[in-house]
Amino acid sequence: MPSEEELINNRLQKRLDLLKQGDVYPARVDRTHTARDAITIFETAEDKNEEQNQEITVVGRVKSQRVMGKMAFIHIEDSSGQIQLHFSKDKLSNTFENLKLLDVGDFLQITGTLFKTRTKEITLSVKQWFVITKSLRPLPEKWHGLTDIESRYRQRHLDLITNERSQEIALTRPKIVQAIREFFWKKEFIEVETPVLQQEAGGAAARPFTTHHNALNRDLHLRISLELYLKRLLIGGFEKVFEIGRVFRNEGVSTRHNPEFTLLESYEAYVDYKHVAKMVKELLQHIALNISGGHKIEQSDGTIIDFEKGWHEITYRQALIDFADIDYTEHNSLTSLKTAAKNKGLNIPKDASWATALDSIMSTFVEPHLIQPTFVFDYPTELSPLAKRKSDNPDLVERFELFILGSEIANAYSELNDPVDQRIRMNEQAQKASLGDSEIELIDEEFLEALEHGMPPAGGLGIGIDRLVQLFLGEQSIREILLFPALRQRQE
Repeated sequence: MPSEEELINNRLQKRLDLLKQGDVYPARVDRTHTARDAITIFETAEDKNEEQNQEITVVGRVKSQRVMGKMAFIHIEDSSGQIQLHFSKDKLSNTFENLKLLDVGDFLQITGTLFKTRTKEITLSVKQWFVITKSLRPLPEKWHGLTDIESRYRQRHLDLITNERSQEIALTRPKIVQAIREFFWKKEFIEVETPVLQQEAGGAAARPFTTHHNALNRDLHLRISLELYLKRLLIGGFEKVFEIGRVFRNEGVSTRHNPEFTLLESYEAYVDYKHVAKMVKELLQHIALNISGGHKIEQSDGTIIDFEKGWHEITYRQALIDFADIDYTEHNSLTSLKTAAKNKGLNIPKDASWATALDSIMSTFVEPHLIQPTFVFDYPTELSPLAKRKSDNPDLVERFELFILGSEIANAYSELNDPVDQRIRMNEQAQKASLGDSEIELIDEEFLEALEHGMPPAGGLGIGIDRLVQLFLGEQSIREILLFPALRQRQE
């Protein structure tokens, strides 16, 4: 078995031999049809009992080759699919011998006519062919591809070549994003873009990445949320806005987290969180219909998620009582809440705040039970510094999260638009930061000043696109639906 170095050296020599005959890295090709188009042409002519002798030109990567004396069969692949090529020494007396210079992975341009072999495979009879790219490294073995997960993520280009599932995921993701855009456009939302580099990383409780701008001589943060700039547009008179953008959070890497991810946020004036919940339900039904043709999707373990009849609603307090047997209203102190958690087998970190402790209890004991689409309404005020208080209970805010398969899919508020209340809550967050809590909402003075000009009542929504794609494709790891997930540094 030759080593990889020997295989590369062999291909380098073939490259030199081909270069003696002409350019094997041309700047342009003369394709007339894709592989799928070519096959369709033949099938259409066959259905009409017509002879098909049209000369066509296709291009693609060599996926397999069989040379048998005076003839050879090669399969090439483009983005539309594969097509078989038939090479005959009688027709290609001048170039047939060059087939020995070909390897799986090379790209070809081929001209010929179509016919069907004795095994009923539509095939292109080659009249003329050229190498348009000579590959120097061997591809992974055809039937097994890249089996090491780390290699699949690090060498995604090879994974896409050898793994049909990876191609399916890569092609389905933009369809989901397109369906989201179509949904909001139809509802007359305006799509906008807001700054990635921000003076204050606000809008979420997360640790930001920080960089330095030389010309301005100041530190800036990669955004952790889209929220505060989109709300300024409501203040400016826009009534319906949304953005699909990249955000960055300096946090751990896991099957559910990546330090950079795609976020959808929308804001609509003159509606509340209940209206947004109704819209989210319609959005997921719209995506399901576009992706699967119905309102049900199946997971890899056979679980069926029903976006038509599977919806549930529960309050935050009731969810904790039902699944954790903890009523947080009876544990107003951090010590009491930690004790309640410990009695259930959960140890809360020493530096946790009351809010982070409660969130840990929720994620440990409640979320795993929320399989079918479940809206959890009415969160404690301390957990939601940007949400409007409930008029009948100031200890709660008008907020919901949507959970499916035990994972948060959407987060929404009736947005806080009282600038005095907002400043008080942000100051409370700043006080927590001074005591060492790193995951809090920071004060953004420019946003507070904008809010003082008046923002209408509004409902806001945030959905992580990556988790949404993961859900609709039935994948267990977020890395499967990211083309290039964050990885540890490779050890040479």
